Amino acid sequence: MILYTMMPQELIYPDTTQAELPKQKMMQYNGISMLVEENEYNQQQIVRILSTDPQHYLDEKYYPGQILS
Repeated sequence: MILYTMMPQELIYPDTTQAELPKQKMMQYNGISMLVEENEYNQQQIVRILSTDPQHYLDEKYYPGQILS
């Protein structure tokens, strides 16, 4: 791909090796696969549900932002 721009390369392709990435990981919780992130209190917070079952998305017990016990 060729980009015709006057912007420096560092702005278009930022260096991801130095950026602090969130502590996200995939896990299974009660049979539901999800992406969770560890917060400052070492608790797991749901970022995204990765299941293919539509019933998992309709379950009110699991939603993004919820902290798992």
